[in-house]
Amino acid sequence: MDVKDKHPVEELTNDPAVVDEVKRIVRIAPLEKLLNIARAHSLWPFGFGLACCAIEGLMAANMPRFDLARFGYEVMRGSPRQADVMLVAGTVTHKAAPFVVRLYEQMSEPKWVIAMGSCAISGGPFVDSYHVVPGVDKLIPVDAYIPGCPPRPEAVIEAWLMIKKKILDPKVVSKVRG
Repeated sequence: MDVKDKHPVEELTNDPAVVDEVKRIVRIAPLEKLLNIARAHSLWPFGFGLACCAIEGLMAANMPRFDLARFGYEVMRGSPRQADVMLVAGTVTHKAAPFVVRLYEQMSEPKWVIAMGSCAISGGPFVDSYHVVPGVDKLIPVDAYIPGCPPRPEAVIEAWLMIKKKILDPKVVSKVRG
């Protein structure tokens, strides 16, 4: 084979400068990591507002001062089948508990849950009532908690960023779902 018969691509692959430039530009990653990057940057929330936290906490985070829209989380989905994050806000009663569980089960995998407000986390001031579930985590697994009555908008944004971080690096917290 004559030197003139060499293909131009073969000449480029032997050039160390070209190889270094390709390594700098092209990244190879496992498919699961690429999917997690896509998931973390396109979260679709399903708002399940049961009481005042849905109005006071979540609506304040959506207003221009805090602008939850800049992260892309402002459009609540109307169906659990279109969502991957369930946001439970407010007091969960024993009468509403089956609906919470059913809606959670209707969500497709992978799915995450945020408990918003002291009522959703622990029953809040109504925990001693006969009809209140002492925390939504007794019914479904919760990935992030937003404390407060009502929670501050900054805490709402922080919970969304925690979910995003958890999706990007699943080793941060081992997820065991039963």
